[in-house]
Amino acid sequence: MIIIPARLSSSRLPNKVLADINGTPMIIRCAKIAQKVDDVAIATDSKEVIEICKKYGFEAVMTGKSHKSGSDRIKEAADILGLKNDDLVINMQGDEPFLEPEILQEVKNILKNIKDEFKMVSCYKKISELDAEDPNLVKVVVDKNSNALYFSRSKIPYNRDNLSHTYKGHIGIYGFDKKSLDEFVNLKGNLEHIEKLEQLRVIENGLKIKMIKVETKSFGIDTKEDLQKAIKYAKSSN
Repeated sequence: MIIIPARLSSSRLPNKVLADINGTPMIIRCAKIAQKVDDVAIATDSKEVIEICKKYGFEAVMTGKSHKSGSDRIKEAADILGLKNDDLVINMQGDEPFLEPEILQEVKNILKNIKDEFKMVSCYKKISELDAEDPNLVKVVVDKNSNALYFSRSKIPYNRDNLSHTYKGHIGIYGFDKKSLDEFVNLKGNLEHIEKLEQLRVIENGLKIKMIKVETKSFGIDTKEDLQKAIKYAKSSN
């Protein structure tokens, strides 16, 4: 199942999940993409989001208002929905309205093949050196087995001698089985509070996140400028 967290309040762009993009609320655009790959549920703390989802025929689950991360919210939704330990759960962000469904399908496929007891998958794309300067675009470095070594808002790795290097921009999709999701939300770490990146708790506890390299035109929407870019992009791609 694909669960999309949809917290209505947002410090940088309030009510962004309901922002109109060429006639369709952003959260509904995301749900329509996810629907092409698996069953979909929206996990929210807002009656308004519940009503919008019902209007468009999508299942929505009311969750608490105090969750500190999207993964905490989808864990509660997965419990409410009665998912079993070996059920696959993909956390798709509610602010990625142009994500290609093929990426979600690849996450699902890779997740099925992980043999480790703790199962977690995420994605990255190639980004330019200029884009790597943006702290809102999270960077990741990986090992030779495509497991994440570290995520940061800083430009990593530090390119001391200005060598030719391709940076990896993290895409905030997370795949788990339900058992691993339960374990994830109970992990503790210090690094995530410094970087404000919840996935760092996995690495800090010695567990693995399998990373998939993908090609995508998608971009997250965090600011008013991002939203204007999204509206323009939606019009041009119709």
